[in-house]
Amino acid sequence: MADPQSRSIPALVGDAIRETQELVSKEIVLFRTEMGEGVHKLGLGLSLFIAAGVFALTGLLVLILALVKGLAVLLHSEALAALIVGAIFAVIAVGLALWGRSKASISALEPTRTEQSLREDTRIITERVGE
Repeated sequence: MADPQSRSIPALVGDAIRETQELVSKEIVLFRTEMGEGVHKLGLGLSLFIAAGVFALTGLLVLILALVKGLAVLLHSEALAALIVGAIFAVIAVGLALWGRSKASISALEPTRTEQSLREDTRIITERVGE
């Protein structure tokens, strides 16, 4: 790079504008990427909650059927089989709900890398202006 004393003011201003445009462009790309990742994670979490709801409803229906059959048959194996199936669906529903809750974090939408990069850019710019 040429000595700053030998460069004209318009050239220095032009360089500063160009570098600022490049910096802003890169920060926007980083922000978009980070927000896209957050939205994807949120969508996955919501999908898992929906799946959990389907399994929970199915489990509830099987458990109700088991209760009806259990009362009708009074402890025959058909009711026991229905209770086992209902319990399995309930366990699956709880597992999916917990997994979905861990994936559907609102904090995933926070652009932390962009914020960190902007702080670093601000620090660098203030150091250069102070020189």
